[in-house]
Amino acid sequence: MCGIAGFTHFAGNMGDLTTLKRMGESIIHRGPDAGKEYLDDFVGLAHRRLAIIDLSELGVQPMVSHDGRYIIAFNGEIYNFLSSREELVKAGYPFKSHSDTEVILALYARDGIKMLDSINGMFAFALWDTHTKKLLIARDRMGKKPLYYLRTAKQFAFASEIKALLTLPDVNKEIRLDAVHDFFAYQYIPDPKTIFTDIHKLPPGHFMWVSEQGIEIQQYWDVSFKQTSTQSESELTAELLKLATERTKDRMVSDVPLGAFLSGGIDSSGVVAMMALNSQTPVKTCSIGFDDKKFNETEFAKEVADKYHTEHFEFTVHQNVADNLEKIVSYFDEPFADPSLVPTYFVSELARAQVTVAIAGDGGDEVFAGYEKYTTDDIENRLRQKFPRIVRQHIFPKLANLFAKSEYPLFRKAKTLLTSLSLEPAMGFYLTNAQIDDRLWQRLASDKTKQTLGQYHPSTFTLDAYARADGPDHLSKILYTDMKTYLPGGILVKVDRMSMAHSLEVRAPLLDKDIVEFAATLPSQLKFNKGEKKYILKEAFKPLLPDGILYRKKMGFSVPLASWLRVEIKALAEEYLFSKSQGIQQFFDMHVVQELWDQHQSQKADHATVLWSMLMFQMWWFGYMQNAPEAASPL
Repeated sequence: MCGIAGFTHFAGNMGDLTTLKRMGESIIHRGPDAGKEYLDDFVGLAHRRLAIIDLSELGVQPMVSHDGRYIIAFNGEIYNFLSSREELVKAGYPFKSHSDTEVILALYARDGIKMLDSINGMFAFALWDTHTKKLLIARDRMGKKPLYYLRTAKQFAFASEIKALLTLPDVNKEIRLDAVHDFFAYQYIPDPKTIFTDIHKLPPGHFMWVSEQGIEIQQYWDVSFKQTSTQSESELTAELLKLATERTKDRMVSDVPLGAFLSGGIDSSGVVAMMALNSQTPVKTCSIGFDDKKFNETEFAKEVADKYHTEHFEFTVHQNVADNLEKIVSYFDEPFADPSLVPTYFVSELARAQVTVAIAGDGGDEVFAGYEKYTTDDIENRLRQKFPRIVRQHIFPKLANLFAKSEYPLFRKAKTLLTSLSLEPAMGFYLTNAQIDDRLWQRLASDKTKQTLGQYHPSTFTLDAYARADGPDHLSKILYTDMKTYLPGGILVKVDRMSMAHSLEVRAPLLDKDIVEFAATLPSQLKFNKGEKKYILKEAFKPLLPDGILYRKKMGFSVPLASWLRVEIKALAEEYLFSKSQGIQQFFDMHVVQELWDQHQSQKADHATVLWSMLMFQMWWFGYMQNAPEAASPL
């Protein structure tokens, strides 16, 4: 696992070796083991290395191919590199190292861009062809590894994190106002946008050509739900367990100490079980707990740890959230508000004290339908079918308005349900995902903000992904939508930043392309079966886990957010929200913000989600924008 950065001189002179070193040093936490640069008249590449495979100097990057034609800066791991390497050795390729990076160079020399179809892993890389003078930049299929790029008429640069781009001179820090709206709707900013006008994300499963002729972006992979398997349930269950076991074993290849995150949920517990069955030594497992029992899963994690005799480590988040929150948020270069970033930071810190690589259960919920929101959406969809469209579209909105001004939780739920039922399924799923409803946004947003945004609405991302889905039913379409939005924009960003903050590599076998593609062929009723979420994954893990783990109510990686804002971080939040200038004051009516704060403190209402989002925005602002002009761009 590493950090990469670089630029081209095609649009204008971007800098020298000092510039490259500065870009690399800004992301040294991603790769503290080594740093190196490459510069010629056309491109510059910088690399920070976290040594995992081939710890020798031969694995240092940027790496040059044996004939000197290709130079690569690579971030990630290729899990099938050994089989590819063996094939290339037989064909006569003269390898100098034992790294997966050199395998990519060799595959590209042989296959060109088709090489992307054959590699299986998590990655972002930049590969320079000194003959054709073309730079190839690519990102893995699911978006596990990040890739940002700066593009203007006179600038092109790329990096694993935005902070490396911000070290360049004359970078425009103008904010996209539509991205601000996106952030408060989703708690993250969806691909390909970022918070900055001139900085973008390369979407997962895409590659980019950069040359003197310009920039071209293409998609090389997508997941299809079109084909549905006709195998029996027992055959599919056995195949899933076999595939999951093999892909977990693939991720246990490492030249450095390796362990696992263990939450006590189905996904991480199953991964730990598969690791233990394929390990000659006890697996090191790490868990995070809270004083509040409603959010504490350590007893379940301990049950799995005891069953598989792991070397288990626990950490309880007590009163140290406020002391660490500013540091934690500093690793996000744009606003990000998933509250589980806090426990993810601490579990990564705990794991890094023991290992350099951790295997996690990420992806099980999106691939196999594990979130509670899928139950909500299923109920709403069945209710939609019971009422004529004319009733849903004309009567339900009027009924919803009766509850519009109430802060009572039951009335708010009734309003949300009636509003969702009045909409078509895709828009209803957006409401299920949205962290702020339109009524509250209209109250909060200043007149200038609303005027500038015009008719823009964040639901665009959900509706566009849903429309691209080729599945036969609604569940397959919303699973596809989450894989294209929430997974790469929220879950994987959180895991990448919080693990890399501690120079820890995290691998996710349930997001292996073979498992994702296999799961897409499963009939929907094997994923969500009469209200049972992750049905087939539970069936596959039955030989490995006790029923108490498989069938207990899902908690998720949650935090006591409402309590934090009233107690642990109250003073810190008040300081950022009300004592500092700029930031949210540019976009919102602060009288309404104060009203929400007062209602939350008096426990008349729970506004934890929107207040937390505001706090995260403010903390980001004062980390990255306090010295920048106060400017938000028009759409």
